[in-house]
This record gives sequence, structure tokens and C-alpha cells, in this order.
Amino acid sequence: MTFEELNLNTNILKAVSEMGYTEPTPIQAQAIPIILKELDLIGCAQTGTGKTAAFAIPMIHYLHNIGNSSKRSKKARALVVTPTRELALQIGENFEAYAKYTNITQATIFGGVSQIPQVEQLRKGADIIIGTPGRLLDLQKQGHLDLDHLHFLVLDEADQMLDMGFINDVKKIIKLTPDNRQTLLFSATMPMAIRELADSFLKKPKYVSVAAISSTAETVKQQVYFVEKTDKRKLLYHLIRNENLNNLLVFSRTKHGADNVVKYLKKNGVEAAAIHGDKSQGARQRALENFKNKECTVLVATDIAARGIDIDQLPYVINFDLPNIPESYVHRIGRTGRAGNSGLAISFCSKDEKTYWTDILKLTQASVKTISDHPYPWTDDPNAKTEPTKENGSNKKAKSNSRKSESSKKNKKRWY
Repeated sequence: MTFEELNLNTNILKAVSEMGYTEPTPIQAQAIPIILKELDLIGCAQTGTGKTAAFAIPMIHYLHNIGNSSKRSKKARALVVTPTRELALQIGENFEAYAKYTNITQATIFGGVSQIPQVEQLRKGADIIIGTPGRLLDLQKQGHLDLDHLHFLVLDEADQMLDMGFINDVKKIIKLTPDNRQTLLFSATMPMAIRELADSFLKKPKYVSVAAISSTAETVKQQVYFVEKTDKRKLLYHLIRNENLNNLLVFSRTKHGADNVVKYLKKNGVEAAAIHGDKSQGARQRALENFKNKECTVLVATDIAARGIDIDQLPYVINFDLPNIPESYVHRIGRTGRAGNSGLAISFCSKDEKTYWTDILKLTQASVKTISDHPYPWTDDPNAKTEPTKENGSNKKAKSNSRKSESSKKNKKRWY
């Protein structure tokens, strides 16, 4: 199938062609016709499969064809709700690109910065509003945002909004929209709580799922290093220097941990930057731009901050800390191996994270190569290499004693 076969407006086809799109991805091929029929939709696909274009392109097509009245009425016709500032900006850039040759306008709304420029955007009028829940509600309460005339409501990365505690804000936003809206819910995973939420406000939705919820992309090779927790930073530096790794996206479980990794790498001459919720919006954008421009070798991010990161041909992802939610592993490594490109996902597993790794393997059923030949293995890592010894009389006796010792430790389990 081609984009032409979807019967899209020629102005949109021109923009899509200039972006190098030839054939729609599976989620786009299935979702776009449903959306053009004005039906509610639940779309589930792993990260990096083109979910944004799957809803943005048909929305632009519909709004362009019915005519642009937002500049006159200053009323938004579509609202996209998304969990993070980075993702809102990324979606806004995509809408801008797809609508390049149409009369459709968009405004991106998020917290952490002055609301004055955003209020000015809304005053001028925009067809499509893209925003984070908190700032959207703030501006609506202040009378700057009117949602009474929406045709489209999109909830993007719904599972992440649930995890981040935005669910009540999302419900408030839904109540502010017209009952006859067309609602689209997109998510990389579909836990029961999201299904229940969807059942409460979508009307006979069509369901599209293009990949197993727990699957990881086949284009991504996966490796795991069993490493002492205190040696993780040393191992990261070792890989950067000895394996000549560049353009690394590194995941930390905490903001403080991300800052510590950056501090260590900089101390050892590696240009690195952190991106997390405690950083100002300006600092986060500068770090991301420097990373995209390859002025920065390593970008260390927390899960929440990384949801909006979309970098072409990102070669490496490193799980410095394993996520305690297995689905987050799928999101993380989905940053690489996109659009048919190959990628490498490396995970560091310390002893206190072994249950996390077990849960990840159980969920993904992935084939992961264990790398045991490195300087910082677990002190009792069964995969660690040892030098062979000659079996003379004395060490035969030692081996016999060792076996007896092992026999006495039957109840002591090791994790492999």
C-alpha cells in the first residue's frame, strides 16, 4: 500500500513525500482509514512504529478539507493530550511538517515555561492544540482555552499518562470536550486500567494492534552485562572508550542517578548531558539539540523525560539502571533500531536488579546475549571466566574437598 492509495489530500501527499515517506507503516495503514471514517479508535503499537503520523495525517486531511475557521473563530478543532513537554514538542514538529502545504495551524502548550507566548498563540487562534495535561487545565481555567468546538480528541501515550499520575487531569479534560467528538487513544502498551478508561469515554471504538504489546523490535540486538552496582559507571566508561561507542542514549532510574553518571563521564573526558524533570525546559532542549547534532556523546535520561526523544538512526541504548516495570524496557530499547535501521541495546544488571531482569525476560521472551568477558563482573558471577589449572595429586584432593563443600551448599541458590 502507498499513501496515495489512502486517498489523502494532494497537499498532504506532497509534504509526506518530501519527508521521505513512501509506504505507510502497519499502524498508519490500519488507523488512517478508520479515522477518516470518523470512528473512535484505540491504537496499540510499540514505540517507533509511526503512531504520531497515524493520527496526525488524517486529522490534517479532515480539517483542511472542511475549511479553516479557527483563525476567524479562534476555536480549536482538535486537541492532542500527551504526558511530557518533549513529546508535545515532537508531536508539534510533526504536525507542522505534515501540514506544510495546508492551511492548518497548531499551537503547542506545556508547563515549565512562561505561559505568555502560549496565551498569545491561543489568542491568535489555532486549529490543533497539542499540550500536557497540567498546562492545558491551567489555561482553560484562566479562560484562554476553549474546548467546546472540538471535533478530535487524541490521548497519546495513554499508558505513560496513567503511570505519571495524570489520569484525573485527563478525565477533567475529557469532561470539557463535546460529547459528539471523535476520540482517538494511542498507547505503546495496553494495561487493563487503560482499557477500562477507554471503555468509559470511547464510543464503539475500533481496535488496532500491529505488534505484540510485549515485543521488542527484531532490528535491535540485545546484550546484558552482569555487573556490580558500584562498578556500573566504570563499565559504561570502559565500553565508551574500548568499544568506541558514540551517540549513546543512557537510561537512569532516578534524576540524581542521571546527574551522577554525567558528572563521572565529564570528569573522565566524555561529553555528556542529563535530561530529566528537574532540568529547565531550556536546558533540556539544549541538551537534546547538542545530542542530535553530535556535539554531545552521551545523553542520560530518565524514563519520563525520554518519551519524547525521537532521534534518527540512534545506534545505541544503554540501560544503566534496569526499569522496575518490564514494559518500560520495551519503550527504552525502542529508541534505537527504528525505520528498519539496526540498533544495539545494552543492559547493566546488578545483583539487586536480578528480579527486574527476570521479569523483563518473562515479558519479552527476547533472545539476549550475555557478555561475561568484561572487567567488572559480579564477584560470584557463574558466567565469569576462570583460568584452567592442571589436575595434579594435590589439587585433585582440593577438587574433591570442593565438591564436598558444594554438596553441603545444596540449599544455596544462585541466580543465572
